[in-house]
Amino acid sequence: MSDPRIDKLARLLTRYSVKLKPGKTVIIRGDAIAAPLIRACYREALECGAHPMTEIGIDGLSEIFLDVAKPKQLTWVNPYAKHRMKSIDATIGIWGSQNTRALSGSDPRKMALASKAGQPLNKIFMDRSARGDLRWVGTQWPCHASAQDAEMSLDAYENFVFGAGFLDEKDPVQIWKDISKSQQALTRRLNRARSIRIVAEDTDLSYSCKGRKWINCDGQYNFPDGEIFTGPVENSVEGHISFSFPAVHGGQEVVGARLSFEKGRVIKAEARKGEEFLKAMIAMDRGSAYVGEAAIATNYNITQYTRNTLFDEKIGGTIHVALGAAYPETGSSNQSGLHWDMVCDLRPGGEIYADGELLQKNGRFLDREFPHARRARTPK
Repeated sequence: MSDPRIDKLARLLTRYSVKLKPGKTVIIRGDAIAAPLIRACYREALECGAHPMTEIGIDGLSEIFLDVAKPKQLTWVNPYAKHRMKSIDATIGIWGSQNTRALSGSDPRKMALASKAGQPLNKIFMDRSARGDLRWVGTQWPCHASAQDAEMSLDAYENFVFGAGFLDEKDPVQIWKDISKSQQALTRRLNRARSIRIVAEDTDLSYSCKGRKWINCDGQYNFPDGEIFTGPVENSVEGHISFSFPAVHGGQEVVGARLSFEKGRVIKAEARKGEEFLKAMIAMDRGSAYVGEAAIATNYNITQYTRNTLFDEKIGGTIHVALGAAYPETGSSNQSGLHWDMVCDLRPGGEIYADGELLQKNGRFLDREFPHARRARTPK
């Protein structure tokens, strides 16, 4: 018997997130392990009158590529992928794998080369998305590997994944519309701000957002969602930040990451575990040492760390910054083959200031609550 939440999710992704219309083309990407959701999205796309195509992967190919590929192969840009990225109307990405740590032993330098080679495709993607020419959404398929990362049983992880998106509710789309309205009020407030300061344990970070646009993330790009983000003025980031949770990128884990900034650029990177990998990613290209995204999380229905950035960067009461590529719609021009989100927890005593005014303390906004957070629990 199929889980009705899968069909709810497929309808939400196709009709609410990427808003498929008759005649539109959409690529549905995912590993074979996510076949039930891929099938459900394919069916919904057809019922919308769209033209769906699938890109279905299998585990192990990335590991083989990084192990065997020579430099010319690592830096090759696939012209077919480039053509598709220029012409497709929408993409639905479904994440899930048999082994989330398959790349843990891969050479960081080769990973950096391969990521850098993806920058032209990433730029097309970012630019088209900013113009509204390309709609996209990414979501997580609940699988054993991700459940193990989260230290949950598969049943518990399924409930966590679907619960984070309110898919247990009768009308999750209406819930996300309500959340969108509430977040829009915060977005308007932040769009009047000139500067932001984050203060927490071993953290005092500031940046300018003057002239930049804050974006309301309400389930139309990531799902589940729940954040407000911008692209800081490139040379404005100052201070230091310690990240509360392990930062996972490309299957590799960095624990205890701490970054120091001057004039926007990382001048010192430290970590208790994975420091070599952290430094290799920061040195990837010209833009990888700068912050492309700064965000405030607002999904108070997500309360615990799971080693999955899709959820961890949305934990209500946290903030995150991403090194590397920025979203052009924010006004930022930072380009890179890297986009790596790292999370700082503000719930134990942290503060956010906008133009010197206290906006949030201990992970809670002083002047607002977000709807549908009734199931939130105190973090463990």
